[in-house]
Amino acid sequence: MEPLGVGIVGYGRIGAEHCGWINSTGGAAQVVAVADPTAARRALAESRGLASVDRIEALLSDPRIDAILVATPTSMHFHHASAALAANKHVMIEKPMAMDFTESRKLIDLAENRRRVISVFHNRRWDSDYLRVRAVLGAGILGRLINIESRLGQYASCVGPAAVDYRPGWRNEAAFGGGGLFDWGSHFVDQLWRLLIPARPVCIMAQLAGNVWSGDCDDFARILVSFDNGVSGLVEINTTTAAPLPRWHLDGVAGSITAPHSPAFDLDVWADLRFTPAPGQPDRAIPPTEARARLSEAQIWTRFAGACRGEGAPAVRARGVLATMAILDAARRSAREHVAVAIDWETDWEDR
Repeated sequence: MEPLGVGIVGYGRIGAEHCGWINSTGGAAQVVAVADPTAARRALAESRGLASVDRIEALLSDPRIDAILVATPTSMHFHHASAALAANKHVMIEKPMAMDFTESRKLIDLAENRRRVISVFHNRRWDSDYLRVRAVLGAGILGRLINIESRLGQYASCVGPAAVDYRPGWRNEAAFGGGGLFDWGSHFVDQLWRLLIPARPVCIMAQLAGNVWSGDCDDFARILVSFDNGVSGLVEINTTTAAPLPRWHLDGVAGSITAPHSPAFDLDVWADLRFTPAPGQPDRAIPPTEARARLSEAQIWTRFAGACRGEGAPAVRARGVLATMAILDAARRSAREHVAVAIDWETDWEDR
């Protein structure tokens, strides 16, 4: 079996990480070449034994390349992914899928029309802390759930290190799709609604502001989500606090659960859930995360390669990301117009 040949568009920090994950799939997939406009990044790729070009078009005409990874800034995702699909390549896109719901839906329609696989790299669906929270909810420890809060707090830009060779601060620029909402926020929003399936988010209120690290996009994002089963949800990315709140906080009629903040973003620390029973309720043990429930980044790529060969579905179905994009759209509108925004669920956006 020949490995899936992958071309990477955008060989920055995350593109280079993906290269390692792809080449760790045990032969399921292999990076063939990269496209990057920056000479230094192309030289880095070549030093690692990869062919490099400066434009995506050269990858799309390469018969050795079966699939394209789009690892460019968010504002470029739609252009690069649609070009790849038009060239009959399968597509993996770094999160968030695109700038908005409309672009995301167009990409899915194009992929279906071309009979190509399209997926989004929402790898944090398999983070140990998220999986443990999911196990707690499945075990019913809290009784009827009332509230779930998911936070990242620190006093430092949330965007992390970037390749210094290409506009290293683009994640703090709105024109490139920067800001905390699209960065960590897109992962946390995705986790939140999936924790509550089959409940659906029906109303969004949000505050987005640039205070310290960005002049034109958010370094503070607070998104309140009302679900149709009565649960209140919150996602907050606050990179302007010197006293971070817990990573997770959940309330139910039987008690509350918290998980500590970790300055190092340590998943094992975030997974250290602590239960406080409500008065008159018994203490309960928190179940461990099942190891088999986890997927590594390489395993996500292995699943994608299998889907491209017609062997099952990718780990993340692009249609199952539309709910995430709808919530992100609603949050931006809510913050912009200072209103509560209803989510229209006439379309089936759920992951099947």
